[in-house]
Amino acid sequence: MIDYKPLEAWFITGSQHLYGPETLEQVDRDSGAIVAGLNASGELPVRVVFKPVLKTPDEISAVLRDAEATPDCIGLIAWMHTFSPSKMWIRGLTRLRKPLCHLHTQFNRDIPWSTIDMDFMNLNQSAHGGREFGFICSRLRMDRKVVVGHWEDPAVRGRLGTWLRAAAAWHDSQVMKIARIGDNMRQVAVTEGDKVEAERRLGYAVNGFGLGDLVEHVDAATDEEVDALCQEYAGAYRLMAGLEKGGPRHSSLRDAARIELGLRAFLQEGGFHAFTDTFENLHGLKQLPGIAAQRLMAEGYGFGAEGDWKHAALVRSMKVMAHGLPGGTTFMEDYTYHFDPAGPGVLGSHMLEICPSIASGTPSCEVHPLGIGGKEDPVRLVFDSATGQAVNASVVDMGNRFRMVVNVVDVVNPPEEMPKLPTARALWRPQPELGTAAAAWIHAGGAHHTGFSLALSLEHLEDFAGMAGLELLVIDEGTELRQFRKELRWNDVAYQLEGSMR
Repeated sequence: MIDYKPLEAWFITGSQHLYGPETLEQVDRDSGAIVAGLNASGELPVRVVFKPVLKTPDEISAVLRDAEATPDCIGLIAWMHTFSPSKMWIRGLTRLRKPLCHLHTQFNRDIPWSTIDMDFMNLNQSAHGGREFGFICSRLRMDRKVVVGHWEDPAVRGRLGTWLRAAAAWHDSQVMKIARIGDNMRQVAVTEGDKVEAERRLGYAVNGFGLGDLVEHVDAATDEEVDALCQEYAGAYRLMAGLEKGGPRHSSLRDAARIELGLRAFLQEGGFHAFTDTFENLHGLKQLPGIAAQRLMAEGYGFGAEGDWKHAALVRSMKVMAHGLPGGTTFMEDYTYHFDPAGPGVLGSHMLEICPSIASGTPSCEVHPLGIGGKEDPVRLVFDSATGQAVNASVVDMGNRFRMVVNVVDVVNPPEEMPKLPTARALWRPQPELGTAAAAWIHAGGAHHTGFSLALSLEHLEDFAGMAGLELLVIDEGTELRQFRKELRWNDVAYQLEGSMR
């Protein structure tokens, strides 16, 4: 469902003919050694591909043009080993659409104090060569990541790895297909949005399908397939009494399994990466997909409830970024508050659809009444979330731009058990504290639906937002509400001016 193996990032090195062939040969060797070292480190999720040193405007334009035309190239890492006059880069950079990372490093970590001479100085000019490159990128108003430090430093490799994960998610977004099964929850505003503008700016395509398109696949699931999936449930989860084979509620488990088989077949046949449904449109289904949505998310699919395609896309992108990392990622909803002064927090949950990748232990497979939707009681996985620092993110359509709001949160164990709450859940303390975080989120217009991850850091989402051209608002330990509200006003002015200049 998610595969980094075919992906690659190109390593491009800037120089010029001024230095002569011997120096340029050394630049090439040094650049190749850096690429080999990065790949051998095992710290980068995507293979880095060495490209020969670039010395002229034509060479630069050709390589950047080839990168654009190479489907598996997800971005470029640029290093200015020596001084590369940046007017040479204008033609190539103005046509570049793929993500760019400026690695501001040098081949040698230390200055060789006793032997340094002008030959060394002429060869090792990253300190000012990188500034020349930085100017032209800023002059061209190019969003890019700048990573500073020695290329063998694990912290530098870690930041490159974070950027590569964001680039992989942006690459995935360009071909993402989202199935909107049924419509939006009636009268709800925040889950609506401009799907045409989303495809133009963010790459992914959202299209609607009737419940009949799904029901056809559900009905096609065989009894043998249903039996096998029910056995899989029994082996993977703790079954609630009565759901076991021969039990009085086993038929509910079979119905849920049939829905999962049909939904998976529908998504695979259409080549979809994410999907939505809504409890207000279930014609032809016996129950709302609960365990089906949970398990499909665990495989890497994005999901949004009540027709929320923006968060289905966000969850998918976060899943791609988090691929292979410890911790889980899920669709989430801020549900209810704990206002105890000794430990205020937010209980996040949803009716059914929380991904078991965040579970602290083996989930329990249960069936309970839903109370809405008018269908039979749905099967779902119930569990408490693992603990640790997490990010809780939302994407909303502000009319003239898409906005991402991110709150850094600390997930904690609940002070007491919740035996009567039949949902998966996570309790967190938002940074800097509940009052400021909730007020800032509301001032920013953040949705009640979110993408939630114990695997990702704020930096992953910052890098992705930069690539996607999303307005980014961060709520963390440094947030002060008065300043945050000023940022909102300044951003409105900036985006209005940007629109008027197009």
